[in-house]
Amino acid sequence: MELQNTNVVAKHKKPLFFQSMHFRRGLGNTLIYILLGVMAVVWMFPIIWLMAQSFRAPVYSYTINPSGQMVITASNLGFTPIRPNHWWGYIFPEKWSLDNYYLLFTDTANYDYLHYFLNTLVVAIFTCIIATIIVLLTSYAFSRLRFKARKPMMKLLMILGMFPGFMSMIAIYFILKGIGLLPGGGRTSVPTANYLIAIVLVNISGAAMGYYVSKGYFDTISRSIDEAAEIDGANKAQIFWNITLPLSKPIVIYQALTAFMGPWGDYIFSSTITRTEKRAWLVAQGLFSMIDGLGDLNIYFTRYAAGSILLSVPIVILFIFMQRYYVSGVTGGAVKG
Repeated sequence: MELQNTNVVAKHKKPLFFQSMHFRRGLGNTLIYILLGVMAVVWMFPIIWLMAQSFRAPVYSYTINPSGQMVITASNLGFTPIRPNHWWGYIFPEKWSLDNYYLLFTDTANYDYLHYFLNTLVVAIFTCIIATIIVLLTSYAFSRLRFKARKPMMKLLMILGMFPGFMSMIAIYFILKGIGLLPGGGRTSVPTANYLIAIVLVNISGAAMGYYVSKGYFDTISRSIDEAAEIDGANKAQIFWNITLPLSKPIVIYQALTAFMGPWGDYIFSSTITRTEKRAWLVAQGLFSMIDGLGDLNIYFTRYAAGSILLSVPIVILFIFMQRYYVSGVTGGAVKG
């Protein structure tokens, strides 16, 4: 009898350390959280550092003349604008100031940041609207219509989308020059609107190649809804605009955000099209020109940091308010291909 009780006690003895499932699960979760914490610090550090530099006080005194140009009255410029007394001075400013943000909007003779920002906003809005409509119409056609060239066209667009767009920069430039949007053929200048129209055309020209996510979302909508509407006399266009789109708000917002972000940070195509025409520059090109060359780096780096922070604000705000729809659009479009 005593032997039997001993066996029962031994049988219910709790396992220790790695023999315990609870211990192994807790250790695994702890290591995962540590890894995620380290990754978060690595990812956030450049953003925090750039934000801190945007508030670093300039190492020179200045005035703004009537033409909107900054004139340096006294300077203490070395090779770098960051000259700390302690190691943490490389990360956080020893003297904080809003001068960099002030100069972005007052020193218009050298770098008209507000003008570049408005150019970018105009291009991004028109690109967002037109590209979203093109993608949704293409996706709906591939999802609902059945025609002989359907699968070959889908495969062709998928293959073309694998090639980076900058491979065609030179050809695009000469095409835009040939249709009269850029200087050429005896013309030395064109209106600023021509450059912006050219950038919009470049950004929307390949919009249809991003059909696959939207098509996957449309595939999840039951065809019985379309059939019921057709019985009531609705055509394909009425079904798309009045029934399918109201049911597809997440994917519409996903495509709109994606199309908006494209030109918002574009540098390659905008610099190829506008070149030295400053009045048509987008904000990414204007910011890069501030630090293009070590000669101006001492003066403009902290202002470049301030401009970069302001450039990210609209995207952050859009994602904060649209995150729920954005995530559901991505996951819904990934259900079917």
